[in-house]
Amino acid sequence: MENPTFPSDFLWGVSTSAFQIEGATGEGGRGQSIWDTFTETEGKIARAEHARVAADHFHRFREDIALMAELGVGAYRLSFAWPRIQPDGEGKPNAEGLAFYDEVIDEVCAAGIAPTGTLFHWDLPQALEDKGGWLSRDTAERFGEYAAILGERFSDRVKMWIPLNEPMVMSIFGYAIGEYAPGKTLLLDALPTAHYQNLAHGLAVQALRAAGAREIGTANNHSPIWPASDSPEDKAAGEWIDALINRTYADPVLLGRYPEQVVEHLPKDFADDLPTIAQSLDFYGVNYYEPQGVAAPGEGNPLPFELRAIEGYPMTTNDSPIVPHGLRDLLVGFHDRYREHLPPVFITENGCSFDDVVAEDGHVHDQERIDFLDSHLVAVREAMDAGVDVRGYFVWSLMDNFEWSKGYQPRFGLVHIDYETQKRTPKDSFGWYRELIRHE
Repeated sequence: MENPTFPSDFLWGVSTSAFQIEGATGEGGRGQSIWDTFTETEGKIARAEHARVAADHFHRFREDIALMAELGVGAYRLSFAWPRIQPDGEGKPNAEGLAFYDEVIDEVCAAGIAPTGTLFHWDLPQALEDKGGWLSRDTAERFGEYAAILGERFSDRVKMWIPLNEPMVMSIFGYAIGEYAPGKTLLLDALPTAHYQNLAHGLAVQALRAAGAREIGTANNHSPIWPASDSPEDKAAGEWIDALINRTYADPVLLGRYPEQVVEHLPKDFADDLPTIAQSLDFYGVNYYEPQGVAAPGEGNPLPFELRAIEGYPMTTNDSPIVPHGLRDLLVGFHDRYREHLPPVFITENGCSFDDVVAEDGHVHDQERIDFLDSHLVAVREAMDAGVDVRGYFVWSLMDNFEWSKGYQPRFGLVHIDYETQKRTPKDSFGWYRELIRHE
């Protein structure tokens, strides 16, 4: 497949998250996070794996940043570990944690790469969860204070800012169905966590701007919705799941309102917070992996929809169907829905997992990933040709990492990690992406 062409100022990047790569969970004054607690709970993580070492980025970040420089990316999307900055989620910041990120950011800048900082990638301080977590308005208030600390320390060097990564996943997987930390199973009663994360976003945008941060956006996971049929019942179920996983996070930020389907499940005073949530943004980050199939609920289902698997497509080893045109359809649909309210778009995550192994020749031949990335970039280009203002693309992920409840088996990286030796081996996709960036 011939590579699509992009503007000369198109931003090429890679993404990671702190809990998935850093390790050193007991070092540098870091506090306990909900994911530390979750991984220590029997039966929650595949093969009883944990992230106490992960990819050891805490000790090897210079080596990893050198790989980024070799790759030639223009931006690196990292996340700050809230428990490393504030071990209990509030109060005076931890000097060792701030110093660690100072070193990382300085090294990234010295490599000629623009840091993109995500304030929260699911590793909530356990002390805040003990006080109610994202079911509590207080957590949003504490997040605003945390954002002020980061903005004051790093806004001179971090170019782009993302307050929260994928609040939908935190709400649904963490509080509604319990697959992720903190492991609660509240179903639709988890929706207050969506509102308080949206409020945290708005408070963080205000705090970051007050501290001098300039380019502030978001990074939401979005999926095009595929009803099982054209029946009114299946279409209504599709509208519900679209409201739940897409519009509950985009509408308040971009339009200052919630979709009608979820309003009755929100805190009673939610409307008072909408002006704070709907802060003007410099960009909108889209994380895309797959469409979501849905049908009308069957008998006994307490939810107004029933999820269905997407069939007829090749699958990744993370059980995701590979549907590149879903990204094009999603972007065009967002453009049509939000129009002048939609700021410039960045693809802040897109990637895939496969059974990547180091071959006898010492290389990792991941042609499936190359095909995946190429086809999804074609979809991005098609969306741009249809009028969507896409400014950049971040691959998930720079390196293999701890993939939450599935542990280390799914490998998403452009760089292979041998978790026993911590040896880094750039995969064939690393070389492919490097050449793509060089020739664009």
